[in-house]
Amino acid sequence: MISNEAINMKLKDLRELPLFDEMSVMLRMLSFDEAVVLELGCGSAALTERVANHCKVKKIVASEVDLVAHKKNLIKKIDKINFASYGAEDIQEENESFDIVLMIKSLHHVPQNLMHAAMEEVYRVLKPGGVAYISEPVFLGELNEVIRLFHDEEIPRQYAFQAIKNVVESKRFQLLEEFFFYSQVKMRSFLEFRSLIMDATHANHIYSDSLLEKVRLKFESYRKYDDKDFPFIFRAPNRVDLIQKINRYL
Repeated sequence: MISNEAINMKLKDLRELPLFDEMSVMLRMLSFDEAVVLELGCGSAALTERVANHCKVKKIVASEVDLVAHKKNLIKKIDKINFASYGAEDIQEENESFDIVLMIKSLHHVPQNLMHAAMEEVYRVLKPGGVAYISEPVFLGELNEVIRLFHDEEIPRQYAFQAIKNVVESKRFQLLEEFFFYSQVKMRSFLEFRSLIMDATHANHIYSDSLLEKVRLKFESYRKYDDKDFPFIFRAPNRVDLIQKINRYL
């Protein structure tokens, strides 16, 4: 299994990671022109909507297993986007029907025993030569130190990175690029953090009043006094693996 220590060592070797938002990284690594796109784990579909509005995609199928988020997405009626609800391990789409599959901070949410099935499904629905853009948070950084107090994702993230490594080593995919970057997460208050992360509808975080206070104090310790609008600004490290489906008939 790929260890977080190995990943962190690579991050240290890079010294200072570039600061990007996810959309900028996607535009640098992907060509969306006339592409049929599948996004697995689209959440509130904010990024999905940006892709639909600013790129020349043909169609996006955006899937989300959280039924609360899915129902909200269905109300949006965004041009070029069809919303669906299924997990990465059971993609309800035709074989070889997509040019691009996006998994943005979603692979580590797939149950560990189903990650292999999820990657097989991604392989199945991609056209030969199609690509999967898999962006995952690295288990490092100030925001991670807050979240791990009530939800430690070290092992799921290890499994996610290992699942990618396994499909590349199986020769079903080839690794086109691996890219590390920082994204900036801005928040106005601990109440916003609690609403967006601790009480997110896709999760089931159970915490006591004492743990809530511990998390609040840790969060408050990262206050940035030089920003009146967003006093809490976190730099979160991410890793993107861009992998391409290999046509086994060649």
